[in-house]
Amino acid sequence: MKTSIIKIHSAYGVTETKLSGASVELTGKKGSGKSSVLDAIRYALTNRSDRDYVVKQGADEAEIIIETDTGLHIDRKQKAGMKTSSLGLKENGMNVQRPQSFLNDIITPLQLNPVEFIQKPIAEQNRIILNMIDYKWDLNTIQEWFGEIPKGVDYDQNILTVLDQIQSEKGVYYQTRQSINSDKLYKRKESEEIATSIPDNFDADKWEAYDTGKKYAELTQMQHTNSLIQRAQNFRDSYNNKLRGLEANKKIAISNANDEISGERSGLEKTVERLKAEIAAAQDKLLGLDSKLNDKIAVAEAQFNEAKAKLDADVGTANQYADMNPVDTSALQDEINTAEAMKKHLNEYARMKQRQKDVDELQEKSDALTEKIELARKLPGQILKEAKIPIEGLSVKDGIPLVHGLPLSNLSDGEKLDLCVDVALSNPSGLQIILIDGTERLDDESRAALYEKCKAKGLQFIATRTTNDNELKVTEL
Repeated sequence: MKTSIIKIHSAYGVTETKLSGASVELTGKKGSGKSSVLDAIRYALTNRSDRDYVVKQGADEAEIIIETDTGLHIDRKQKAGMKTSSLGLKENGMNVQRPQSFLNDIITPLQLNPVEFIQKPIAEQNRIILNMIDYKWDLNTIQEWFGEIPKGVDYDQNILTVLDQIQSEKGVYYQTRQSINSDKLYKRKESEEIATSIPDNFDADKWEAYDTGKKYAELTQMQHTNSLIQRAQNFRDSYNNKLRGLEANKKIAISNANDEISGERSGLEKTVERLKAEIAAAQDKLLGLDSKLNDKIAVAEAQFNEAKAKLDADVGTANQYADMNPVDTSALQDEINTAEAMKKHLNEYARMKQRQKDVDELQEKSDALTEKIELARKLPGQILKEAKIPIEGLSVKDGIPLVHGLPLSNLSDGEKLDLCVDVALSNPSGLQIILIDGTERLDDESRAALYEKCKAKGLQFIATRTTNDNELKVTEL
């Protein structure tokens, strides 16, 4: 699609200008209206202007009409003092719905102002070029790729820049992975340090289930039984000694009784001699002394028999244990000692296992982030295979566009203008026109080569070049 007629009326510094569909060069001194022609065409197509006033001073209305060889009729009007314009757009006599959107689809910013492009910083030039890669995506696409919308990314950028930010060392994924790996190394080291304090082949389940209280009760019962056995044996061994002691106590009691009675008898006999009056009473009492002695002997015998019976009963109980052999408790004691020593490691063992689990979980998270980072690095290659590339020889490396292997910073102004020509040609159904303002910046050879390339490609161009001519001059090329 090419323009067949361009009419400009009272727009910017232009009073009246009409251009055919030919490629032309507008020449003249500064202020002769060269740039006004281009600004008017841009305004007609984009409804955007960098100037404060669109309507030429003194006029009531500015109007720009552009017709194409495909039957498209564009009529942009702007009344003086108004901030909005009106747009009439017909195709073969029929009104076009959403006219501005239609125009946006048939032009690119680069073809309408390529000189402005080459004057921008390299970073902005890169952004503009990357934005021209035709790949349909939205945040749902990002969600499908990564399972989430990564934070810290400017999603107003082109998809390749977005992916570059996602995989960047400054990106959330990379920074989070570094933090996770650092935490993982710390926990792994902590787990290894804990492991050095735990015995080899430590069976945590065994020692966790070991019932120390029950084993202590078993040990106590064994020790109690052994004590009874020992006491029984000692008691039985001392039976004869105890019996002799009881017999000695009996004899002592009898001896004491004899001595007591003998003394009493001696005293009474003396009393009889002194107290004749009491002889009868003393004799009666004397007669009762044998009975009293027998009673005391009987008491001594009874006490002896009672004590002996108790001793015999005790030795009978002792005999139940005295013939038994003491149980060896050393094995159980060693087992309990080992269990107690092992149980002291259970908390550290559990902490070590938790750290190992933490390390495994952190590794999974790190691996997941690595997968996402690698995905963000692989996707550009896939996108470039599937996307519509507007420029021949365009590739992308590390988020930087390359033209035939060279970054834009390595291209001359002339080569960048060639790039803009390629962009204008990239949409066959688009408007095949390019506006080149200020070609005097190019040397004669580069300018001629640029014009020739446009003509060879069948691209219409309208270029401006500052000369010493007082009046605006239109030259068809």
